[in-house]
Formats: sequence, C-alpha cells, structure tokens
Amino acid sequence: MNHARSAKKRTGGRRRPVRKKQKHEMGSAPTETTLGEEKLKIAETRGGNTKVRAIARSVASVATDDGVESADIEDVVENPSNPNYVRRNIITKGAVIETSAGRARVTSRPGQDGQVNAVLVDE
Repeated sequence: MNHARSAKKRTGGRRRPVRKKQKHEMGSAPTETTLGEEKLKIAETRGGNTKVRAIARSVASVATDDGVESADIEDVVENPSNPNYVRRNIITKGAVIETSAGRARVTSRPGQDGQVNAVLVDE
C-alpha cells in the first residue's frame, strides 16, 4: 500500500512520476482485530512515536447509564464495514458485538489504539 499521488489522472490518462517512492508515503496492511485471547503489537510511527495495535481482544469497555464497565466479548453480531468480518469474528469501529453486558456498538478503532470501547445499543 502506498499513499503517494495516483499514477492516473481523473480522466484515465497517465501521470509522469515526479519522484520515486518515499518512506513517509509507505502504508501498511490493516490490523484485523479478532475475538480471542489478548494479543497486542507495538508499531513504530513517524517521529519515534509508538502505536499499540490489538491483534486479538476478549474484553471491551462498555459505556452504560451507570458508567463504564468491563465486559467479556462473546460474539461479533454485525459489521457494516464488511459482512465477511462477522463470520471471521473481526472487530472494527462500528461493529455490533455481543457482550456480557448486552449488545454494544464499537466506538474505538482497535487496530489503531489497542482497546475496544463500546456503547450499549437498544435491541
């Protein structure tokens, strides 16, 4: 994956390359956070900073009327970003998960910040 300017114009014509690929234009494969025993990965970002990626998670922080509680994730019920993610139990932002506290919609990006935050949804 590359975040450089496209080699094609809007009209479909070709664009001549201005330069070769640069390190800061480099992309990465998506981190598909699955349901399972907790597994995290530290990724280095630009400027010497780090990013925690969740490879697998089994616990979510669910926001309820009483506050935030830690709940076990039992299943991925719905995922509007990709229907195949439900079959593979992949958790992304916007996914509806079944937890011990009830059904919840994921509000965080587990592949980017390493944790699963969710809000209870009305069934």
